[in-house]
Amino acid sequence: MMGLFSQAGATLRGSSKPRGGLEDDKAPEDTNPDDTSILDENEGSIILSLISQLRIGMDLSRVTFPTFVLEPRSMLERITDFMSHPDLIFGAETCSDPEERFMRVLQYYLAGWHIKPKGVKKPYNPVLGEFFRCRYDYPDGTHGFYVAEQVSHHPPISAFFYISPANRLSILGELRPKSKFLGNSVSTNMEGENRVSLLGCPQDGGTHFLLSSSYLFILKLGSAHLEYVITMPNMYARGILFGKMVQELGDTCAAKNEKNGMVADLEFKTKGFFSGTYNAISGRVRHNSTDVGEVSGRWSHVMEFKSTKSGKKHVLFDAIKDGDKIVDKQVPPEDQQEPNESRRLWRDLTKAIIAKDMEAATTSKTAVEDAQREQRRKLEESGAKHVPRFFELRDGQWKPKLSVPSDPESATAAVQDWIWSTSPPPPPSSPPTNSK
Repeated sequence: MMGLFSQAGATLRGSSKPRGGLEDDKAPEDTNPDDTSILDENEGSIILSLISQLRIGMDLSRVTFPTFVLEPRSMLERITDFMSHPDLIFGAETCSDPEERFMRVLQYYLAGWHIKPKGVKKPYNPVLGEFFRCRYDYPDGTHGFYVAEQVSHHPPISAFFYISPANRLSILGELRPKSKFLGNSVSTNMEGENRVSLLGCPQDGGTHFLLSSSYLFILKLGSAHLEYVITMPNMYARGILFGKMVQELGDTCAAKNEKNGMVADLEFKTKGFFSGTYNAISGRVRHNSTDVGEVSGRWSHVMEFKSTKSGKKHVLFDAIKDGDKIVDKQVPPEDQQEPNESRRLWRDLTKAIIAKDMEAATTSKTAVEDAQREQRRKLEESGAKHVPRFFELRDGQWKPKLSVPSDPESATAAVQDWIWSTSPPPPPSSPPTNSK
């Protein structure tokens, strides 16, 4: 859970000073000014009223937050941040060294965290049955495909699937966020995992395409845990009641490839009250019982890896230098999208937020949420259950309802037809212009 609570903190302290331009309103040291937000008096009053209703440890999944804390996109679309730098992982299946393959996957994962909106905001909570889909058109003429769907409302679960057949990569995962009010902060436990597969890489027990009647099966070569399985850190909004409000990533997560005994234990460090720095990360990489090296740096700036064997450092990802090199998503125009497709579903809310019309934003958000409640009420009265469109729960995991040919070219066509079975796919992206 991420919100904007700094004004409420000032109000609770009895401050009557106007916001903006004061020394008291400066962002904490070591933070980017874009990571903080200053609320006007009316917004602060709304937040204060909201906080007065909360209790320590309270589950926030049923709490409706005001529209000015929202990032203008759905969480289903925000997950695509981790598909923004494909050059870091494409071709990893050709590396003969399992440690090198593992580091390529780790790079790819770590490069997704620097992408965030200006200020401290949260994406829209997806409603049941909502989905987001897009295509990536890469410079070499290959493609990637992504689809995410809200498969459960209580508890909230977002399932997502990315695949680029020609580049031998697939990512399957689910996100189960749980938010709590902690007094001076709000925490979101990011439960769930990403399962990254280098397709056709038997050295990792990698996924092969297997033609089936209705699903993309994962071919397990002698083990139940053959993919690169990656968990996520937790998120915090600090300084709600006193101090300065800052968004942080915190706690530990891990990346594993059990087939080769590769493990990275990572810690996203929150800043201490008197020491430390913001957005710090550290970790160790092991190959079975052998220490391979350590990860250090700041996920918002530069992250490095130091080899235990050679003692040398190299950059894993430089967000300052390469953060803008993001592959664009190709999404159909909203008038060609289906009613429960993310951008069309929330378009009135998005327009109102961009226009800074909070009254219209509140009306639009309420309309979507009321329609969702009515839909769930009808389901409950009829005794029926919601059936997700793109995913089904199998063996404890949400997996895509998809049959994929073994040939990459045929697989590309099959995936696109599956994702856009009832509406036109996005138009081709414009080729880059070569400057001379």
